[in-house]
Amino acid sequence: MGKLTGKVAVVTGASKGIGAEIARRMAAEGAAVVVNYSSSGEGADKVVSDIVGAGGKAMAVQGDVAVADDVERIFARAKSAYGTVSILVNNAGVYRFMPIEEVTEGEVRRQFDINVLGLLLATRAASAQFGPDGGSVINISSVITRMTPPGASIYAATKGAVDAITRVLAKELGPRKIRVNAINPGGVETEGTHAAGIIGSDFEAQMVQRTPLGRMGQPGDIAPVAVFLASDDSRWITGETIFVSGGM
Repeated sequence: MGKLTGKVAVVTGASKGIGAEIARRMAAEGAAVVVNYSSSGEGADKVVSDIVGAGGKAMAVQGDVAVADDVERIFARAKSAYGTVSILVNNAGVYRFMPIEEVTEGEVRRQFDINVLGLLLATRAASAQFGPDGGSVINISSVITRMTPPGASIYAATKGAVDAITRVLAKELGPRKIRVNAINPGGVETEGTHAAGIIGSDFEAQMVQRTPLGRMGQPGDIAPVAVFLASDDSRWITGETIFVSGGM
């Protein structure tokens, strides 16, 4: 029996990268997993295929976490297919670095809508569904809140908000046995960091130089921590931000 047997997990933004690996690991530990995606249906289907092929339970559900109706539909689908949700991983997120001279209202809204509003809407929907035994909310934040490189003002602001929200909701939802924690990854090699041109850049080299363990992270470095926070092994942990960054 796995650590998450009998549990139902919703992982947002799980069609690739960290979210995809978290979905796979949670399914391997026995959870039925809803693989949420916004636009990459092919990627989400591949994650589901991997999970089902390994003997697990999963389904892909499209939805934009920044749209309340979409979020409610995601959780309704989850409950209809698998029963009451008990784990939420708020992984969906976007980023773009730029100097202050290039900051626009549209870019600020885009990042805050997905990274912050989306997290709040998903947590609201999950907490309404969690049963009397409570549940676990895991927010994917970032080491950017400590690293604070030039050009990261919008993204760092959104992840600073995620860290603050984590602490607030841990206090607010604790009486209902709902635990809320954040994982703050360091630099992680994903499809996104490749597409953004980070891998192979001077910025990657700087991150590795600042990382005592001397390499970029992989999604597989992050996923086991999410499994731990979702499981009963972490039953006395809430309101924490756990840096999984190779010591950066």
